Amino acid sequence: MKTSSLLSLRQFYREIFQILLETDTNVIETWWEISEISFLNQFKSSELREFLKNFDFIYIQRGNYQDYIVINKILFILNSINTLEVDIKHYSDILNYNGFEILVLEILSRNNYITKKNFRFSDRSNFKAETSQKRYEIDVIGIYSNNILLIDAKQWKRRDSFGSINKAANLQLQRAIALRKNPDIFSRLIQELLGNRINLKKRLPFILIPLIVTLEDNRFRINENQIPLVSIYEINSFLQELQNNLSYFKTIQINKINIQKRLF
Repeated sequence: MKTSSLLSLRQFYREIFQILLETDTNVIETWWEISEISFLNQFKSSELREFLKNFDFIYIQRGNYQDYIVINKILFILNSINTLEVDIKHYSDILNYNGFEILVLEILSRNNYITKKNFRFSDRSNFKAETSQKRYEIDVIGIYSNNILLIDAKQWKRRDSFGSINKAANLQLQRAIALRKNPDIFSRLIQELLGNRINLKKRLPFILIPLIVTLEDNRFRINENQIPLVSIYEINSFLQELQNNLSYFKTIQINKINIQKRLF
């Protein structure tokens, strides 16, 4: 890309980011009058539509007898990362915790993972006696082949001490162990995500990989129990290199699955 074009594009992205700062962090998709985005005022109507075709995060929508600009925050962030390699640590100002989880989910989906958000389950094993915890929640689950990522999404706005992030990672390992110790719950989860059209037993063994995904880049890459600590900026490369690096991480292998037959 020519330098002048890149500078112009950066100006466009910066302006979008600034107007998104004014929005409610609970809202993922926002509507604006065209005149409110000064960068777009240089285009004629037909030129504007052609320009916006270059981006998947912004489009024109008709409403109340006039055209509006609609911006999807999740797609905007992903586009910013891929196009300009923007430091995204400030994007927590435009997304709430739920939005950050959706961002992680979208990145997994773009890497061909089947995903599920906010998976909750009750511990029906004896493990709860050791942990004093009867219920668990996993923020994001992603399945590709027989690898199952169990992600705890942390939208921390500061660089945390090793102690705090290490503790969070150990709790995520605890959730993974609890899931393994509840085979019926795990089996139902796998069937829900992968369906009954494939031979699930041929995918065995399933490999559970607990990890932490943070908004900001931490200087730590792994915790005391070999749980990976990944910033959102690095998650694409982490996913693409996972198979080669799997031996460095704590994993939990599941060798059996209970197939629940359904009546139709």
